[in-house]
Amino acid sequence: MGLKMEVESRIKNYLQKDKSGLRRELLMILLDGKKHTSEEVCEILRSKGFAVTRKKVSAMLGVVSSKLGVVKTELGEKKKYYIKPEYVGLVEEAIKANLRNI
Repeated sequence: MGLKMEVESRIKNYLQKDKSGLRRELLMILLDGKKHTSEEVCEILRSKGFAVTRKKVSAMLGVVSSKLGVVKTELGEKKKYYIKPEYVGLVEEAIKANLRNI
């Protein structure tokens, strides 16, 4: 199995376990082309009605970064997260497929 297919499979499995839409929303936030801190992601998710803490968001970002391998972490005063450019299309397609299966 090629790397692209492996990553695609991981994303689909991650989204299949998404009961509330939180995981999908997290990925959609990271697809906006900006680099976000965990605090920013937390605030966006809260504004969309999700009851999340910064700790939970940080944990989710860690999982998406380490297990899925599609998120890049930019180190600095505060870590910033974004979808790696080479995976943007793959993540978008996985989200579209997930939305069709709801």
